[in-house]
Amino acid sequence: MNQHDLDPCDVAELARRKRASLGQLLLRSARLLDERAVARVARRGAPGVRRAHTALMPYIDLEGTRLTDLAERAGVTKQAVGQVVEELEAAGVVERTPDPDDRRAKRVRFTPHGLKTLLHGLGVLHELEEELTRAMGQKQMASLKKGLTALLAALEAPEAPETPPEGR
Repeated sequence: MNQHDLDPCDVAELARRKRASLGQLLLRSARLLDERAVARVARRGAPGVRRAHTALMPYIDLEGTRLTDLAERAGVTKQAVGQVVEELEAAGVVERTPDPDDRRAKRVRFTPHGLKTLLHGLGVLHELEEELTRAMGQKQMASLKKGLTALLAALEAPEAPETPPEGR
């Protein structure tokens, strides 16, 4: 058997685990929701919006955020964030301003146009949520929101140190 021949049992097990994985379900759902929102925004007159833009926006604080902090929050390189920020800057969505804590540094913050863009995007997300609520049912959507809120709180809490298994 050469290394490119995959064991059908392994392939089936991988598919089963992916379907059962909370992380996979969350990632796929988030990606599909974002794709729908970006497509809808593009159809309504903002064709330059990309998923890379919408992925960065939640990490920009209203008072501004340093590029290094944006990269850390988004889990990407400073260079990748810099490129997306340049695109958003060219579109008039964000601007770089002096950091009041360190004059050598810059903060990325939304422009007035950027805030309107953000509000428009949140409106589109609200529309999609209403459509999904109709498709899923109000009770199930409320339960999902409650569960995700609890999940987020648990994930934002400091992680407890791992304890070694007994017998070691």
